[in-house]
Amino acid sequence: MKMKNNKLSRRNFIGTTTAAVAGFSIVPSRAVAGLGHIAPSDKLNIAGIGIGGKGGVNLRNMAGQNIVALCDVDWDFAKPVFETFPKAGKWKDFREMLDKQKDIDAVVIATPDHSHAIQSMMAMQLGKHVYCQKPLTHTVWEARQLTEAARKYGVATQMGNEGHSNDQVREVAELIHAGVIGDVYEVHVTTDRPIWPQGINRPAEVHKVPKNLDWDLFLGGAPYRPYNEAYHPFSWRAWWDFGTGALGDMGCHVLDAPYYALNLGYPVKIQSSSTLVNTESAPQASQVEYTFPARENLPYCAMPELKLVWYDGGLTPERTPDLPGGISLSNINLYIGTKGKLISGIYGSGYKVLLDDYNTPPRSIERVPDHELGGGRHEMDWVRACKEEKDNRKEACASFGFSGPFSEMVLTGNLAIRLQNLKRELEWDGEQMEFRNIGTDDKLELVTERLYKKEKLAPSFKTNHREVNALEFAREMIRPSYRDGWGLVSV
Repeated sequence: MKMKNNKLSRRNFIGTTTAAVAGFSIVPSRAVAGLGHIAPSDKLNIAGIGIGGKGGVNLRNMAGQNIVALCDVDWDFAKPVFETFPKAGKWKDFREMLDKQKDIDAVVIATPDHSHAIQSMMAMQLGKHVYCQKPLTHTVWEARQLTEAARKYGVATQMGNEGHSNDQVREVAELIHAGVIGDVYEVHVTTDRPIWPQGINRPAEVHKVPKNLDWDLFLGGAPYRPYNEAYHPFSWRAWWDFGTGALGDMGCHVLDAPYYALNLGYPVKIQSSSTLVNTESAPQASQVEYTFPARENLPYCAMPELKLVWYDGGLTPERTPDLPGGISLSNINLYIGTKGKLISGIYGSGYKVLLDDYNTPPRSIERVPDHELGGGRHEMDWVRACKEEKDNRKEACASFGFSGPFSEMVLTGNLAIRLQNLKRELEWDGEQMEFRNIGTDDKLELVTERLYKKEKLAPSFKTNHREVNALEFAREMIRPSYRDGWGLVSV
């Protein structure tokens, strides 16, 4: 296929190749926050990348700041946000925006998952603070790179799991740390996602690209494919090349409180079962079991080996007799300890300790306060961090130091889903980002598509397969390759 020429010089490709980075003259923005150049009372100059959906919400929640640049590959989709901030510069290519518009201090990224890492890395290399929507990245290796880059470049960062700023997340953690339900050894988490089609074949029909959409920029580092309206907007989440399915979409929400309260870190074993999963899109429903090793004990509770089970697509854990009637098992966290159980909604909302009697522990974890200027608590926590000096900064609550490893943990679940035909529990080495029990000669049979038709009123299915080397396939999912002209430089 002919690739569209974006008319960018070699210097515009910072963050894509080592040569480009070496040849690019990095010029700090007009006032690089975090280096002491912006007083807390001053306004931050913010750019949005991917603004038609959640990005527009995030920008509106950054009270009192200057929204100076807006970038989206679909200007029709982004039109309401352009109208909200009419003085902001308008761009389609984030690389041009970051190269040419010099007054940007910080960026908000809310593009499809596969673009997060490339955009965040380029911004950080230019000394700009980054707020990036969840999941932080498309793959495990990318999350590790952003974690290390944030540390190297000293910028303020935040992942857009907005509920992590809620008080209830910390209240649940305090209950667990106080030993109210004993030592927690099992957790079940559920979501009603997906709310878009999954488990489907790649569309065969080629649609005309809308005039308002730059399809080549939408693809970014993903392999080229013809446009189909099944991909944009919103439904991109289903497709492995662009999104991370229900687990990637909701995992950084639903798993947040357990990960935070139980100091989970990396799993050591993962396994999954699901409805049909193919090489194109995530399954309609899946269950993933993570095993975490024992962690350092706390003063009032131990942290033993723990099993955490994820359910999506309407699946839920078994309803046991000790669960009161009327409690929904959809969109919940269920903690099981040696003394009792605790159940809550996402981010600890509406939590209930399932014990006849217990003492509420005193407050021991600092809360994220509302900002004096108003706006969204999570977004403004990041704005505050951007304005503080690097050496004295209090990091935002979901900075990449927290959300990078958290995203790695979430995304290993998708590895289990896509490798389930190996028919074994997978042993994961989180530090090395590799599997311990997939051999160099292991083969994996992948479903490429399932075709359905009626023959004399009877249903007929034909399932096509492809055999691959399992270890090579796993490595590509962990650390992806990119389309020519795109990429990510290792930190």
